[in-house]
Amino acid sequence: MQTSNKKANIIIFIVSIVIALAVSVLARISLSGAEHLPWNVKAQPGFHAILNSINSVLLIAGFFFIKNKNIKAHRLSMISAFIVSSIFLVSYVVYHALSESTSFGGTGLVKTIYYIILVSHIVLAAVIMPLILMTIHRAITNQIDKHKALAKYTFPLWLYVSITGVVVYLLISPYY
Repeated sequence: MQTSNKKANIIIFIVSIVIALAVSVLARISLSGAEHLPWNVKAQPGFHAILNSINSVLLIAGFFFIKNKNIKAHRLSMISAFIVSSIFLVSYVVYHALSESTSFGGTGLVKTIYYIILVSHIVLAAVIMPLILMTIHRAITNQIDKHKALAKYTFPLWLYVSITGVVVYLLISPYY
């Protein structure tokens, strides 16, 4: 099992780095053609906030279910949270590849608070990816004690990233 975990951790690390680099690069390129898409690209930030809100609810539900020993509902909530997060990630990259970045227009204390939340959100969004994948791997491979130990860190960080995604949207939405 130890060798299997090491291999899985290496794969998870590589996948996480590749995804982080891809998001970083793809979010900085600007593709044309957004006007030909069957959806309004400018509506995507609101969609992202909805996805992050749904994800937060799913994470809290999953926590509630496991505390009440409802493993089946916990599993469904957490798989759903992973799927919603994955949809968010793809949509986020598409949005940033097809549109220009929006600058925050606030000033003073609000601007400081915005950037503190934004920076912590971005840093933890990159950190959480391998933690989510390792936590899921340990659940799937029935390493429940290791799953629980890692989930104690993964859950609050993942929830923080989801909630701050909504907060960042709410703070910057007047400037879209």
